[in-house]
Amino acid sequence: MRETTIKTPDFLKKSNLQTFGFFLLFSALVWVLVQLSKDYTQVVSIPLEYVNPPMDKSVAEEKPVSVEVRMQDKGFSILYFQLFRPELQIDLEQAREENGQLVYSIEANREDIARQLDIDFEETRFLADEIIIDFQPKKLKRLKVVPKLNLSYAVGYSANEEIRLSPDSIDVSGPESIIDTIKEINTFPLTRSDISNDISGRIAIDTTGLGMLSFYHNEVSYALEVEKFTEGQVQVPVEVQNVPQDVNLSIFPQEVKLFYQVNLKQYDLVRPEDFSVVCDFEDITEGQDYLLAELVRKPEFVTNIRISERKIQFIIKR
Repeated sequence: MRETTIKTPDFLKKSNLQTFGFFLLFSALVWVLVQLSKDYTQVVSIPLEYVNPPMDKSVAEEKPVSVEVRMQDKGFSILYFQLFRPELQIDLEQAREENGQLVYSIEANREDIARQLDIDFEETRFLADEIIIDFQPKKLKRLKVVPKLNLSYAVGYSANEEIRLSPDSIDVSGPESIIDTIKEINTFPLTRSDISNDISGRIAIDTTGLGMLSFYHNEVSYALEVEKFTEGQVQVPVEVQNVPQDVNLSIFPQEVKLFYQVNLKQYDLVRPEDFSVVCDFEDITEGQDYLLAELVRKPEFVTNIRISERKIQFIIKR
């Protein structure tokens, strides 16, 4: 008698293989979840980030980059720290100075550490009680703040005084080799146009290229009073200085006009005798037949003065 062989269809073979694979994967997943739900004790490394360094100190480049922690927790928590490595911020304002080093106490800052890492100190032990950070002292220097201005005024308006800064000087600290080369510090440019009213605000200090320095102020306040101005003129006599006693000198013109700008409120305070225009006889060179007039005295509140005639002709009478 002939035997009859029954052949299993291909689609049934494929289906069995997929079913087996599914249950194998599912079993492995269940095993992993079970294992991770158990309690473990494991030492993990926590990366460190330093914030709020002291203004008068420069933290050394070689400093602790991590701290080791023995954790007793579920496998899920330990795996999280090993995979994602959350950073611990070390606030150096909370560190004390001791023997030329900054000392950050784990115990004194446990609340902040527990909040950052979301850990329970009863089940977690830091292998170091303190984090020690070396530093070098910085040199402190007070620098004048110089405003960079790009201001233009509406017709008939101008500033009565220079712009005021508060503070007008700031403390800066840094390596001695760098800070000794700096005498003043600039602001970023302040640009205003068509100004007809008082202006004020805050403007940032330009620290470009000065990353090694610490600035105790990053910006300053400014204020500028703007007034209505008008133009006036006065007639002032020309005085010649250092004329030898044996020289009989005549000049022309003997008076010059001065054109000036003044605050409208102070216009009536301007008097010709408040100005002084002089020439110096000793400035004459051979073949020169004129003197140069110079303004040497004026009221403080008068600006933009122009002399109508700077070349003063002269004749020496024998």
